[in-house]
Amino acid sequence: SLCNMVYSSDSTKTGVVTSPGYPNPYPPRTHCTYDFQGRGKERVQVIFQDLNLYHTSGGTNECEGVDSLVAYVHIDGKKEKIDAFCRDMTSRPIMSNGLRLSLEFNGLTSSRHSRGFKAVYSFTENFGITTGRQEAQYPCAFVYNSNETRNGTFASPNYPGLYPRDTECHYFFNGQPNERVHLHFHFFDIEGVLPCDPVSASDFVEFSNYMTRDRKYPRHCGQSKEFDIASDRKFFRVTFKSNDRYDGTGFNASYVFVDEEGNYTTKPPTSNASTLKGKTKLPLVSTLVPFHT
Repeated sequence: SLCNMVYSSDSTKTGVVTSPGYPNPYPPRTHCTYDFQGRGKERVQVIFQDLNLYHTSGGTNECEGVDSLVAYVHIDGKKEKIDAFCRDMTSRPIMSNGLRLSLEFNGLTSSRHSRGFKAVYSFTENFGITTGRQEAQYPCAFVYNSNETRNGTFASPNYPGLYPRDTECHYFFNGQPNERVHLHFHFFDIEGVLPCDPVSASDFVEFSNYMTRDRKYPRHCGQSKEFDIASDRKFFRVTFKSNDRYDGTGFNASYVFVDEEGNYTTKPPTSNASTLKGKTKLPLVSTLVPFHT
């Protein structure tokens, strides 16, 4: 069974894509390609709702020669594989590095238990970043103002999927004059080796009290356990940058604005209108232990 599908953002900005016959088993020797074409500043994001491919027990983690779904992007005119799913792997969101994304589904075998897959695709300009207010004059920038929200979360593009290649995103934190922002990174996996410079083709996250580079904070890359970062003043910038090689899961972090004494005022989750005042749980950290890569 052959099938070739093309999805254009000119037709629809979001929709559902499935394997042939879903939720019934796909026929043996199925080969399908799904091509997505965006426009302007759009990226393509695919989020799986169901992934159930035929597999036998055992085998390696490689998805060669087995029923699989493989994602490709286009870099410098060449097709590059960015992710692959097979067996009973857990699916994760996929995002393109530009306007195009391709999925190739190979259903070599079949069984009455193999439903195939169902996914939602969207042509998006927010890079899968769902918090903050997007700043239109940048390709990818999100603003967090303390007069709008006192605390919250922010994450790398397409988290918890692999972050897209060739992408730079800024996160700007703006406090009141007497405020600082404390960041806590719950998860950190950025492809690279210290000191995260271009020579090593490292992706990185950069921190700064300014719009320009800040020598106080080293660039961060590699894999790390939880850690904290604090600003010195009311403004703070976090910049994520990926190149056209290799991938990581990215980061997931929370932020809280605090006053100069380290106290923070925030609305409780209940309907009670009073404010809570207390010490932040995030310690002031100005230096970090070196990362293990």
